[in-house]
Amino acid sequence: MQKVHFIGIGGIGISAIARFLREKNFIISGSDIKESDTIKALRNEGIKVTTPHLKENIKDQDFVVYSAAVNSDNIELVSAKKMGIKCFSRKEILPFILNDKKVFSVAGAHGKSTTSAMLASLLEGSVIIGAISKQFCSNMKYFESENIIFEADESDSSFLNSNPYLAVVTNAEPEHMEHYDYDIEKFHAAYRGFLERAKICVINAEDEFLSTIKSECIKLYPSIDIKDLRLVLRDYEPYMSFNLKNLGRFEVFGIGEHIAIDASLAILAANSEIGLEDVRKNLLNYRGIKRRFDILFADRNFVLIDDYAHHPTEIKATLKSIKEYANLMGITKITAIFQPHRYTRLKANLQGFKECFGNCDDLVILPVYSAGENDNGINLQKEFKHLNPLFANSIIRGEKNIEFIDIYGVKHIFNEGIVVGFGAGDISIQLRKSKDKI
Repeated sequence: MQKVHFIGIGGIGISAIARFLREKNFIISGSDIKESDTIKALRNEGIKVTTPHLKENIKDQDFVVYSAAVNSDNIELVSAKKMGIKCFSRKEILPFILNDKKVFSVAGAHGKSTTSAMLASLLEGSVIIGAISKQFCSNMKYFESENIIFEADESDSSFLNSNPYLAVVTNAEPEHMEHYDYDIEKFHAAYRGFLERAKICVINAEDEFLSTIKSECIKLYPSIDIKDLRLVLRDYEPYMSFNLKNLGRFEVFGIGEHIAIDASLAILAANSEIGLEDVRKNLLNYRGIKRRFDILFADRNFVLIDDYAHHPTEIKATLKSIKEYANLMGITKITAIFQPHRYTRLKANLQGFKECFGNCDDLVILPVYSAGENDNGINLQKEFKHLNPLFANSIIRGEKNIEFIDIYGVKHIFNEGIVVGFGAGDISIQLRKSKDKI
């Protein structure tokens, strides 16, 4: 059996690959810079993981895989190269993992995790996604089949290595442009290359760029094809009910027009492989994904939601959905807690962030979660002054409330209405950790 060491194994994408190879009887070890819930889960599954990175972790492995967050001077990566051990980035290892598979590959700036998880509920096969599916409680599911549902990443153009049999693109809004030298033509060429690699393509044809694709695709026109969209509540949980083209009515867990769009793309993809009635029945198995409109607590007076949205477009869409949810619940107050993620993203999308919180009544802003980046000098108090937000260093979860002390030393308690946390950093941990456990 081959031994594989993963540097940066705590990452949501690379941990799924580690889990997959373990199921294929590889001996897996890993390391990361600090402890996390993912690392604890990996250890509980029997994978040896150490923190922080140590050169002693590199011994007699057959090869090493490292995440995009790992720098070239990483002590383990340097040690492995000195010892002559083959080292692969996550992007480079994908052909090894996916080459002999029938890959249902889902890409896009927004909604790819949700669409991937929905597709995983519809089709039998292994699953590697960049989120925790609440259906199978992991970012990986192993199944003895040639099929694999794979969330493909455009941030480092690794989706070009995903060997797609069927390619789904939810949208192609420019993001991670630093990888593409801030060249929109280079960015669009990558998406064209991804689609050209697939036998079957399913696209959101109302996306500005995807509307220009001339090659044969299964095209979704949401404003025309999705009809009679309704929000339904069951035990405070939201479901979207809608008619799709001439295929009849479907219902899916979640809230908002974007959920219906993601579900429609997954339905059209699955319907190319299995019967429509199986698609309709299997869609009811979808239970959402962790940190996407993730309802942590709900009663008639107070709802707490954790959402991964960390881009203005995502935040705006989620707040629109929350407004609909609040109206149906009879709740009048919406509070957003925003933890900016990465200084580069904050700078590149600053105007969008300043405009996307229109559907909330109160805004709380936490410090930037740097993800290792250097401070670029953006003054949050100055830039967001027009929204009259509160600023705090952290928040604390109570049983039925959120508490924090603002930068002026004043204590605040939110125990009514809807409170939603936005961000890809550690805000989720803060929202989930009860003060009784601190």
